[in-house]
Amino acid sequence: MRLHTAPDHAVVGAVATSIAAAGGIVTAIDVVESHNTRLVLDVTCSAGDADHAKLLEEAVDAIDGVEVHKVSDRTFLLHLGGKIEVASKVPLKNRDDLSMAYTPGVGRVSMAIHENPDDVSRLTIKGNSVAVVTDGSAVLGLGNIGPGAALPVMEGKAALFKRFANIDAWPICLATQDTDEIVKAVEMIAPGFGGINLEDIAAPRCFEIERRLRESLDIPVFHDDQHGTAIVVLAALTNALRVVEKDLASARIVVSGAGAAGTAIVTLLIAAGVTDVVVYDRVGCLVPDLEGLSPAQQVLAGQTNPRGVTGGLRDALQGADVFVGVSAPNILDPEWIKDMADRAVVFALANPDPEVDPGEAGKYAAVVASGRSDYPNQINNVLAFPGVFRGLLDARASEITIDMLIRAAEAIALVVKDDELNPSFIIPTVFHPDVTKAVAAAIRG
Repeated sequence: MRLHTAPDHAVVGAVATSIAAAGGIVTAIDVVESHNTRLVLDVTCSAGDADHAKLLEEAVDAIDGVEVHKVSDRTFLLHLGGKIEVASKVPLKNRDDLSMAYTPGVGRVSMAIHENPDDVSRLTIKGNSVAVVTDGSAVLGLGNIGPGAALPVMEGKAALFKRFANIDAWPICLATQDTDEIVKAVEMIAPGFGGINLEDIAAPRCFEIERRLRESLDIPVFHDDQHGTAIVVLAALTNALRVVEKDLASARIVVSGAGAAGTAIVTLLIAAGVTDVVVYDRVGCLVPDLEGLSPAQQVLAGQTNPRGVTGGLRDALQGADVFVGVSAPNILDPEWIKDMADRAVVFALANPDPEVDPGEAGKYAAVVASGRSDYPNQINNVLAFPGVFRGLLDARASEITIDMLIRAAEAIALVVKDDELNPSFIIPTVFHPDVTKAVAAAIRG
């Protein structure tokens, strides 16, 4: 906090005392400016979370003669100026360097690509670059907040590409939510990229955008909210069922949420051999004759629910082996888990708040996973997309297939060795050094 205070150095003690009384920990107080009329103080302190930080700010601001001028925290400071940058891979120290990296030497390279277009991936950044494209319509758990507000998330995604797979990724935030315009924009920028990662685009628009781009482009198109999530869920579920000694093909699975992630999860589970999936959404358990279904939900209803289960979420959970939630917070009462089969598996993946508190779910389920980093078994897409694109770029692939997604999930699952597997460790950490390499190898086949 930057404070403007009365010109009394005793105020320093009052500030420290107020912060301590509100449960904060002062780590530094610096007098930035001292004048006859006021002091300017920079106060650094630790808070439990954003809400607690607000309480500390209010406690200090309530001191007589103290005004809180500005407030920041480590997260905001980390984002100042953005999280990524462009760096040259070649020296530009003299005229000779310049003549090769730029004109006239670069002209020879351009003509070589013109004569042999396949060389573009070898002689340019295209062979190692991915466009991270969003329209800002479904950002994290924040909803339709627009392309500008989505930019920090896309920057973060680009940073993860670099950190985990040494891929140069670029955030592309489009100022439109029109399907035709998004498709056209991506088609127009595609020559500069080796792959397209669609991100945080709302359903059902995302389905059509992905389908049309896959048809029109000669580079792979991957919607991470769909397929990245599905890969990691299948990997985690494979190992969770190993823990509880059940079989994927015979397991009864309930998926809550028929949006982008839920649709992709169901599609991949069925392709992997699951035969009994019930999809629950706000309209109820999906069955073909249910009123109010969207076209995408109609398709899901025709592919799932072989026993014709109807009603609400609790009805779907009767005797189920697995619950996978990609829907909304706090819709699963922990007591309902007792209605599931013995040694149930619960994946509560809604962000930032899951369908059920993981700690409460753990009282009844044998294995619990969530999207949170403060509980075991975090389902995190970082386990999938860096390795997926590393493999696609290395193979100069033009598309991504269901078989590739299944192989990627198997690769992630196998990173957890038999002697490591237990209810609190069904999925490797995102920092495990073998994950990206294993997924990339699986994608290359």
